[in-house]
Amino acid sequence: MNWPPERIVCLTEETTETLYRLGQQHRIVGISGYTVRPPEARRDKPRISAFTSADTAKILALQPDLVLAFSDMQADILADLARHGLNIHLFNQRDIAGILAMIRLLGAITGVPERGEALAREMAAGLAPVQSAQRPKVYFEEWDEPMISAIGWVSELIHIAGGEDVFADRAQGKAARERFVTPDEVIARAPDIVIASWCGKKFQPARFAARPGFDNLPAVRNKRLHEVKSPLILQPGPASLTDGLAALKRIISAGC
Repeated sequence: MNWPPERIVCLTEETTETLYRLGQQHRIVGISGYTVRPPEARRDKPRISAFTSADTAKILALQPDLVLAFSDMQADILADLARHGLNIHLFNQRDIAGILAMIRLLGAITGVPERGEALAREMAAGLAPVQSAQRPKVYFEEWDEPMISAIGWVSELIHIAGGEDVFADRAQGKAARERFVTPDEVIARAPDIVIASWCGKKFQPARFAARPGFDNLPAVRNKRLHEVKSPLILQPGPASLTDGLAALKRIISAGC
C-alpha cells in the first residue's frame, strides 16, 4: 500500500468534501453517486456507489490504495471489498466531536495533519451556541416511515442554532431503530417547529400535517413546517457544520 494513499475511493460525500477542503482532491479516484458537494467532484470524479450498494468491479478497476466509508449501513460493501484484498476505513461519527475527529484523521491519513487540524479548528470556531432566553421546541424528522428523529450531530446543531430538540434523549442511539418515534410521542412533546430531511426524498408538509392528531401540534397550527435538504444536514462532515447549521439558524430564529 502506498502511504500516504494516492488513490482513494469515497463511498460517502463527507469524506469527499473534506478531502477537497484539505487540498487532497487529487487523491480521489471514485465517489458516491449521491455526491453534490463540491460540485466539481460530481463533474470530475467517477461515481461508483450508492449508499448501501456499490459497483465492486468499478472499484477494483480503479485500483484504490484505500476505500473510505461510513456507518454499519456500508459494512456489507466493505466486507466484499476486504475479501478482494482492498484496504478500507469505516468512519462511524455520530456527533460533532466525531465529525471534527474525522477531519483531523483524514488530514493525518493524507499526510497533511496540520491542514486537518486547521480545518477542524475552523469548523469548531463557527459552533458558538445562539444565546436565547426562549428556545423553541424542535422535532427533526430524518425519515417518515418509520418516523426517525434527529441523529446526534443534528440534535447538537439544533441546540447551537437556538432550539431544543424534543427527542434529544434519543439522539445518541447507535442504530436508527433507537431513534424511532411514534405519532403519540410527537404529539405529547408538542414541537413548535418541525424540520424534516427525508434522506433525499422531498418533504411534503401537507402530508405531515394530515397525520392523525397532528393538526393540534403548535408547529402545524402556526405553519412552521420546514425542510433542510439532506446533503446539508445529514452529511456528517463540513456541510452540516456550515450550511446545515446556517439553515437551522434561519428557521429557528424566524419564530423567536
